[in-house]
Amino acid sequence: MNNLKKYNEKRNFNKTKEPKGKKEKTEKKLRFVVQHHLARRDHYDLRLEYNGVLLSWAVPKGPSFNPEDKRLAVRVEDHPLSYRNFEGTIPKGEYGGGTVMLWDKGCYQDEGNFSQDLKKGVLKFTLKGKRLKGKWTLIHFKEDNWLLIKENDEFANLENITKFNKSIKTNRTMKEISENKTKAKLITSKKDAIVCGIKITNPDKVIFNNPKVTKLDIALYYHKVAKKMLPFIKNRLFSAVRMPDGVGGEKFFKKHFETNPYLGKKIIFNEKGQRNDYYYIKDEQGLIYEVQMNSYEFHVWGSKVDNLNSPDLMVLDLDPDKNLRINKLRTGVKDIKKLLKQLKLSCYLKTSGNKGYHIMIPIKEKISWKKFREIAKKIAEIMENEDATRFTSNIRINSRKDKIFIDWQRNIKGATFVAPYSLRLKDKPTISMPISWNKLDSVKPDKFNIKNI
Repeated sequence: MNNLKKYNEKRNFNKTKEPKGKKEKTEKKLRFVVQHHLARRDHYDLRLEYNGVLLSWAVPKGPSFNPEDKRLAVRVEDHPLSYRNFEGTIPKGEYGGGTVMLWDKGCYQDEGNFSQDLKKGVLKFTLKGKRLKGKWTLIHFKEDNWLLIKENDEFANLENITKFNKSIKTNRTMKEISENKTKAKLITSKKDAIVCGIKITNPDKVIFNNPKVTKLDIALYYHKVAKKMLPFIKNRLFSAVRMPDGVGGEKFFKKHFETNPYLGKKIIFNEKGQRNDYYYIKDEQGLIYEVQMNSYEFHVWGSKVDNLNSPDLMVLDLDPDKNLRINKLRTGVKDIKKLLKQLKLSCYLKTSGNKGYHIMIPIKEKISWKKFREIAKKIAEIMENEDATRFTSNIRINSRKDKIFIDWQRNIKGATFVAPYSLRLKDKPTISMPISWNKLDSVKPDKFNIKNI
């Protein structure tokens, strides 16, 4: 059965938020997931990674920690690997309509020869999850019917699985997951909508045409990612790109805002003694209110308002020549990471949402902006000196041919960089998305957008 044709045929992806089925590369560590699925019948789904997909069994009573219990497990269609992260509500009337909760996940170890054992109908494996641990066996007895049995080891016990009634991902109950669709207090009409208490006027206004994205879509996107985004933007002076009339209309950068009841304000005097009012986001309401004011792209300072003169987040913006092949860009990113490791600087990665990648470097020591800028510049110059055929620290366009421009100048007081999870106001609604280093070779800089994130 090991393909995703059946999975895709059973689902209407215009209605369900489940991921589309496509085979992916299997990792060295095989993963598993158990999802509690409150559909027409309450059951649990056990899924084991194998050959680029998730082999899946529906377990009506759920797994048991007691070796004396032999739980029916019905083999169902294979699911895509991305399904292991799915939690939410499948619309009523759709296949599997109901609530899905991430009940357990982790890695597993095959205790035999998986491909041969699958054909024989006896699978032995060790689970290393948060709730399910130790040795387990799946035994095939007729048609799609198997038995799931806990082996007698140190993890065997008489606990009832119903005591685990919250998601391991979000710590929400099934009821809370089901109610989450309405939690945003969403009211749609031709005139306005309310998201998190903020009134969104002209919610149906089209901001992007391909794919179609409305002002309300953007407000709901920022509502959904607020918990992940706020740690990067909260209490940092910010600038926003506003685009009142959507792609093709006027677009402008704004850092001195009119009065916003949900933003914090910081007064800064320049060298001439002139006053400038800067603003910062304190919470989700401030973020959503800026969307209401047609701000859709957010850029932040490298320091926080309570320590304005002590920057703590450095960014290296790796901007490739438009003709540079992506494998050369990725190799360059890895080489810069090696240098940072030698300098004992930890770093993480995000896509730019445009052509390149951004390397983010948290700075723990208290240093001045001057020192901060010198460090960033020195990193760029070291890479340039090591291989001037691949890297440049020169901002001029004509110096970038077939090279990666390491933009270190975003690390100057008053300069900004695009915030993680921010929408980019390009031709398409791409996202500047944090990714793990092991995803660098498979994720293009503009892969993520507001529709697939």
